[in-house]
Amino acid sequence: GSPDQESVGSGTKRSSVSSGSKSRNHKEFLYRLVDCETFTANLEDWFQSLYEKSAQMKPVFDVPFELIDLQKFDYALEGVSFQQLIRMPNAVYASTSDSAEATAYLAVEDFLHATVKGLWEAFWSQDEPMPFSVACLYKENLKFYQAENAIASGRLGSLCASGVLLKNPRHPHGKWDNLLELALLRPGIQSLVGESEQQPSLHVLGEALFYALRMLISRSLSRQNLPLSSNSAFVLLVDSQYGGVVKVEGDVNKMDFDVNNVYKCAAEWIQRHARIAVSPVDRIWNKLGNANWGDIGALQVTFATFYCIMQFAGLPKHSIEDLAADHGCRLQTRRLERQLGDTRVNGSGLFRFQQHGVSPEIVEVQDESVKLESESLKLEVGSVLWLEDSNWERGYHINQIRSNGELPYYIASPVEDPGKSLFLYVGSHPSQLEPAWEDMNLWYLVQRQTKVLTIMKQKGLSGKYLPQLSASGRIIHPGQCRRPSSGGNCDHPWCGTPILVTSPVGETVADMVSEGHFGADEAIRCCHDCLSALSTASSEGIRHGDIRPENVICVRSGESRPYFVLIGWGHAILEDRDRPAMNLHFSSTYALQEGKLCSASDAESLVYMLYFACGGAFPDLDSVEGELQWRETSWSRRLIQQKLGDVSTVLKAFADYVDSLCGTPYPMDYDIWLRRFKRSISEEDHGKEIDASV
Repeated sequence: GSPDQESVGSGTKRSSVSSGSKSRNHKEFLYRLVDCETFTANLEDWFQSLYEKSAQMKPVFDVPFELIDLQKFDYALEGVSFQQLIRMPNAVYASTSDSAEATAYLAVEDFLHATVKGLWEAFWSQDEPMPFSVACLYKENLKFYQAENAIASGRLGSLCASGVLLKNPRHPHGKWDNLLELALLRPGIQSLVGESEQQPSLHVLGEALFYALRMLISRSLSRQNLPLSSNSAFVLLVDSQYGGVVKVEGDVNKMDFDVNNVYKCAAEWIQRHARIAVSPVDRIWNKLGNANWGDIGALQVTFATFYCIMQFAGLPKHSIEDLAADHGCRLQTRRLERQLGDTRVNGSGLFRFQQHGVSPEIVEVQDESVKLESESLKLEVGSVLWLEDSNWERGYHINQIRSNGELPYYIASPVEDPGKSLFLYVGSHPSQLEPAWEDMNLWYLVQRQTKVLTIMKQKGLSGKYLPQLSASGRIIHPGQCRRPSSGGNCDHPWCGTPILVTSPVGETVADMVSEGHFGADEAIRCCHDCLSALSTASSEGIRHGDIRPENVICVRSGESRPYFVLIGWGHAILEDRDRPAMNLHFSSTYALQEGKLCSASDAESLVYMLYFACGGAFPDLDSVEGELQWRETSWSRRLIQQKLGDVSTVLKAFADYVDSLCGTPYPMDYDIWLRRFKRSISEEDHGKEIDASV
C-alpha cells in the first residue's frame, strides 16, 4: 500500500475531469517518491557546481534567519519556560549501544515537545490544549510512531526522523499534510561547527531536501486550508550536541509531475524553483544533555518551529514584538534591583553612555558618599557634535531636540553653514553586545537607514519627496582617540557611535494633526507626494515598510507651497528576507498576517495614516487578531472610504482601489493615481502652476 494513502488517498472531490486527473497524477507522483538516495544522486552534479561557482570562504546558501530577527525572538522568549525532561545522551555515536541511540530519539522527541508546548502557551494560548503531537518517522512505510512504541517493538533501526504533527485521532500514524517539521538525527553535524564556509554534505542536505519536498507536495494535495502560506518547509539537522535548520521554499505546482521520471522532475524543481536556506550549525545540548535554550543553536531551531506552528495555527495572539517589548521593562527592573539607576533616554531626550572604572557586575561600595564617576554624551540645544565622514571632519550645531514617538533625534546646522537645517540621528554604541530593546529600534533608525539611503543614492534614486543622505559616519569624541590600526574602537565611551545626517527638515504629520494643522488640502498633497516617493523607490524594488504619521514630514521652507517627504526608511524592504516594521494601526494587513509586504502594502499603510490624520478613530486594541477584525468590519462597511470621502472624492476612490488590490499579486499603478491627484491639486489651486514632478 502507498505510504501516503492515509494522507492523500481520499483526495479532493473532483470539480472537473482535468482537476481530478491532475490530483491523481500528483498523488501517484508522491507515492513513487520514496527513495531518498536516488533523489540525492540526481542532485550530485548541481550540488558540485554550486560549490565550484561559490566564492571561496562564502556559504553556498543564504541563512534562513537574520541575526537581528533572532535577537528580537530572544527578547520575546525571556519570560517563556522550556523544560526538556529526557536528557540527550552525550556522544551517542561514540558508542555502539542501542540504548544510547534509543535515548537520543526519546530526547529529540522530548525537546520538540517542550519547544512546541512552550511556544504555544507563550504566543497562542495558555488555556486551550496544544493541538500538536510528536512522533518518529518509520522509513519502511513513511508512517509515524511514538518512539517508545517503535523501540519496544524492535524497530529502532528503522527510525529515520522525528516530527511535529497536527493531532488527528482518525490517523494515529500521522498524515504527511499534517506534518509541521522534521528533525533528522544524524552523526557528523558537529564537524561543521565553527566552519562558517562549510555546508552540510550532499548526503545530509539531500535527505533534508527530500523530506521537505514530500512535505510541500503533501500539503498541496491536502483538503485542509492552512491559515498561512504552505510554500515553505523546515527540516532540522541534529546530532547528540549540535544542530541547524534547513528551509526549503517554493511553489510545487511549478513542478513537472511526470510519474515515469519522478526523481529527475523532483531534482529539477529543487534546482530551478526552490529557495534553499541553511543555518550555521551550533550547539543545542550541553554535556549534561540539557538544551541551551538561550543560545543561538537552540534559538534558531525554536524560531523555525515558531514559523511552522504559525503556518498551521495562524498568527499568534501575542506577537514577537509584543513580548519583546517587555524586555525594556525587565531591564529597568533589574537596574533598579542592582541600584544602577536609569540610563535610558531621559525626559529631555539626552543619551547617556556610562563607563565605570570597575566591573559593572561586582561593585564594592565602601561608603555611601562614594559615587562612581561616568562619562556621558549629552546633546543639548547649543552643543556642537563633530562627525568623521570619509576622512572628513564635519561639525553640527544642535538647534532642536525632537522625538519620533519612541526615540529622540535632532535638528542641527552645519558649522560652516548655520542657515541650513538638517536632521541628525545618533545611534547606539557598537560595543553594546546585548542592547536593550529600544536600542534595536535605534539600530533601524540609524545604521539600517544609513544602509538603505546609501543604496538608494547609489542607484540614483532621488527626488524632492525622498530624504537625501547628507552625511554619515562616526562621532569624533574629545581627547586623543586610541583606536587600534586594525580597526574597532578605543576605550572612550563615545568612540564608534554612528551618526546619520539627512535633509530636508520639516514638521511630522503626527505633530500637524495634534496641532490641528492637517486639513483637506494637506491630505491630498500628502497622498500625492508619498505616492511619488513610493513610485520612485519601487522602480528599483525598494518598499518602505513603516509608513506612519511620524515618518512623513511637511517641508515649508523655500517653496511656493509646502510639500511632504517620506522619511524613516530603516525598515525598508530591499530583498525577500527583509521584514517590515509591525504597527497595529498602520502596518498593512498582509504584513500583520504574513510578516511580509505585498505590492499594495505601502499604499494600504498610507490609507490608514490618512484616515487617522483626517480624524478617523482607531479602537484601543492590543492584539493582531482584534486589529484584523476591526479592519475587516471597517472595510466591509466602507467606514474608511466614507471618512476619506468627507475630505476628497479622489481620496475615497484611491481607498477603494487599494482595498481591491490588497493581498493580490497585482502591482500598484502609481502613474494613474499620481495624475489624478495632480489634477485634484490643480483644481484646488485654481489653475496655479504646481510642481510637475512625480
